[in-house]
Amino acid sequence: MKVSNKLWRERLVGRLPENLAEEIDKFESEIELRRQGKLDEKIFAETRLRRGAYGQRYDNGQRHDGRESRRLAYPEGNPTKGPNTLWDAPGMLRIKIPYGGMNPEQLEAMAELAEEYSDGISHVTTRQDFQLHFIHLDDVTTLMRRLAAVGITTREACGNSVRNVTTCPYAGVCPDEVFDVTPYARVLSRFLLGHPDVQNFGRKFKPTFSGCAQHACGLTAMHDIGYTAVKRVVDGKEEQGFRFVVGGGLGAVPQQAKVFDEFLPTEELLPMAQAVARVYAQHGEKKNRNKARIKFLIRKWGIDKFRAEVLQERQKLKDDPRWKEYLDGIDEDDETPLNPPGELPAVNGNERYARWLKTNIREQRQEGYVTATVALPLGDITADQLRPLADIVRRFTNGTIRTTVEQNFVIRWVSKADVPALFDALDAAGLGRAGACNILDIVACPGTDTCKLGISSSRGLATELMTRLAEKSFQMDQAVQDLHIKISGCFNSCGQHHVADIGFYGVTRIINGYQVPHFQVVLGGQWEENAGSYGLPIMAIPSKRIPDTLERITDFYLRMRQKDERFSKFVSRIGKAQIRQVLDDLTGNAPQHDADPSFYTDWSDPREYSTGDIGKGECAGEVVTAFQFAITEAERRVFESQLFLEAGNVQQAGVEAYGAMIKAAKALVQMRYDDVSNDPDEVVDEFRERYYDTKIFFDPYAGGKFANYLFAVHARAEAPFTAESAGHTIEEAQLFIEAVHSCYNRMRMESVSLTDEQPQGPA
Repeated sequence: MKVSNKLWRERLVGRLPENLAEEIDKFESEIELRRQGKLDEKIFAETRLRRGAYGQRYDNGQRHDGRESRRLAYPEGNPTKGPNTLWDAPGMLRIKIPYGGMNPEQLEAMAELAEEYSDGISHVTTRQDFQLHFIHLDDVTTLMRRLAAVGITTREACGNSVRNVTTCPYAGVCPDEVFDVTPYARVLSRFLLGHPDVQNFGRKFKPTFSGCAQHACGLTAMHDIGYTAVKRVVDGKEEQGFRFVVGGGLGAVPQQAKVFDEFLPTEELLPMAQAVARVYAQHGEKKNRNKARIKFLIRKWGIDKFRAEVLQERQKLKDDPRWKEYLDGIDEDDETPLNPPGELPAVNGNERYARWLKTNIREQRQEGYVTATVALPLGDITADQLRPLADIVRRFTNGTIRTTVEQNFVIRWVSKADVPALFDALDAAGLGRAGACNILDIVACPGTDTCKLGISSSRGLATELMTRLAEKSFQMDQAVQDLHIKISGCFNSCGQHHVADIGFYGVTRIINGYQVPHFQVVLGGQWEENAGSYGLPIMAIPSKRIPDTLERITDFYLRMRQKDERFSKFVSRIGKAQIRQVLDDLTGNAPQHDADPSFYTDWSDPREYSTGDIGKGECAGEVVTAFQFAITEAERRVFESQLFLEAGNVQQAGVEAYGAMIKAAKALVQMRYDDVSNDPDEVVDEFRERYYDTKIFFDPYAGGKFANYLFAVHARAEAPFTAESAGHTIEEAQLFIEAVHSCYNRMRMESVSLTDEQPQGPA
């Protein structure tokens, strides 16, 4: 029998850190005020987000694997209904795990909460956090108290705040690291949590640490602030510091972080982070959320002005003893092994164990010890697996386990002599899956399972790919085994598709009068070197053909690569045009709906993706043909802009991307005004009047965000392009074209008149 919230509160009195207890009590009061209608919903939405409480999507209650989700009903008579509240349906709670560090007691607490309040499943995220889905708002403060009792908080896990401080999960044990960044990550996380200077951001703010430059564990290039461990020698004395970068980010239009300081002394870690936060809070965008990340402020100012503003702000800060207090004893290793070092026993013919040993074990810099990766399919782990995992961590280590950005666990300080027994214990718990950090270890965002922004089923596709790959992955060439695949359900890159070897993100198209889920294929990303480069989309392919797409790409790679050539280098050398030719036929020759209805459904969802009759009259048919012809031309131009960029013709790349946006805008305008000329000024003016001002173009979630991409590039059309601005324009053009597709689809499915000069679009 589930213990009541009141009893849990009484049980935990005195066991919670005072600051967290006060924070939870305050939130409980805010929930009650909202229930009484005394707190505005918009204000409450932000305050609950800052405490990790999200709304989630509801369709038919089906998970990506086809099993029915445990959907919890509220008592009758619940007083508050409406969009974006957590009282009309259960939601999601995000749980902050700084640097991914956990202990067995915390694992057990997570198991209990997943079992008692969720659907029995905990989800590890790409920020080393945990998420529990199908949570009632009425239970949230009890979960918060029970988490706080084991040293975990949900504060600022979401919302316009400093998100979880991520860190290389191998920090402290990696043979290639410069020094252990763990204590610095821990200190920064504590310093910024609840700090008054980080409470007035326009959007989220993501920090990270990496112990080296060559691997991907910290991904500093894609963070708002990133710290990579470096050393230097001054007057014969070695000093530790950080290569400090700012303004990175993925999202719809990704941006590489800029170097703020090649060597930031460790004593400047906290004050400089505080100064950056103050500048961002003071000067970052507040009204337009689509331009509110720090990367847009740096793009607007340039790194030199931003650096000058931050250094000036740093001089204004009053000295804080916390800035340097932590440095005493910072190099003392707080992790110790449970068992003595050993030698790895022979495999003795166990093929499953041999595969796991090859992909899931990594040498530590401490002789005789290894780290073992617990590979979690799509980041999911059940309560019945978390409990034995806690026991395993106690049995083989001193509680040293961390979550990873690839949605797995890493068990640290395992004696080599214990590795066979460790595998047996993990395997008995259903956690002995091989393939960690290779092509089998696919990262995917929630997609249409639970995310309100999902367009295509990222988790469903990932499950299908993993199922097919599992049959042959260990017979593949090592170069293919080493590939990284990442999938997002929409353009927002929550699945980090931009930095994968092969990435996919969800879009939609109309085929034979029906909406069909598609994925854009993204190539050219680089996972290594802390997300060293970002990929670009080359074409949209129907979702049900993505497995064939992956097979063709990998086969082409094996046939055409040079000796030991990594995939990112291969894409750069061979060019996207040749790869696109290999895939071109997958976009056409779609089966008729009645001949193959499954083609018109999404992965792991038997329902038809769209069921509206959009009309097939001759007039409508002519309009469809004209639109499709024009939008195809726009897509061709944006792809050619990538080829110009690859060839180093930066100016032409930007011009072609801009031209693609004009062509796409004209495709929509001509549906209502067929006399529009090719003059960009006229196209933009007509588009603004007929689609932006009327809000017909507005996406239900993104509003006019994508139209603003068109307006911005048009306003600066005479300015020369740089490599960076051309790259951004290509990304924006692709997103604008997707928004044109989406607008057209909505209009057709809603049967909006195509000839009315001023129809009433969705508000």
